[in-house]
Amino acid sequence: MAKLKAPLMSLGASGALGKAVVYFPWKGIDAVREYVIPANPKSPDQVTQRGYVTDAVAAIHTAMADATKPITSTDKSAYSLWAAALAIVMTWFNAAVRNYVDQKVAAKSPAVYRGGATTEASGQLAVEVYSDDIDTGKITAGNFKHGTSKTSLISTEAATITPADHKASATITGLTNGTKYYWQFQPTTPAGYVGANSGIYYGKPHA
Repeated sequence: MAKLKAPLMSLGASGALGKAVVYFPWKGIDAVREYVIPANPKSPDQVTQRGYVTDAVAAIHTAMADATKPITSTDKSAYSLWAAALAIVMTWFNAAVRNYVDQKVAAKSPAVYRGGATTEASGQLAVEVYSDDIDTGKITAGNFKHGTSKTSLISTEAATITPADHKASATITGLTNGTKYYWQFQPTTPAGYVGANSGIYYGKPHA
């Protein structure tokens, strides 16, 4: 039975209505979808997909508990900003899970990032980000894509990879003081990691 908060289709409802539609709150939005009974909730594809999600959650929790460079509020903001750039409404956690699962579904390698930081200086930004997948035999090369809009990272700065520290870093120069710049680390080698990007961070050069 659907429980109404006000007249139907006005302020919201929750629950099933005659096994036809389901009303539910989602991220502050009153939503509705068709009532569906899974044909086979334990099909091989569904089991595989759940396994990907389980692995993603475990990897994120590991990154959150890292002893030296854990996931911080800055990293969470970066994942949220990436979701916003893609016009997707979701939490930072779901954004990280989504990219992880998308990589697995595409038969590629995922990565979870932590410890992202931007050091501001005159005309430049020193940027860095960490991941257990930045390592010998894993992510061995990449770029920091950057620009003045989170949806238009059109410039490229090659990353310096430090496998022992699981770190990618670079100094982006030639920037305008007082202008906000966005950046994202994007692996390039090996090919299997292409698409396993970091969140989108930002900084503002200043004198």
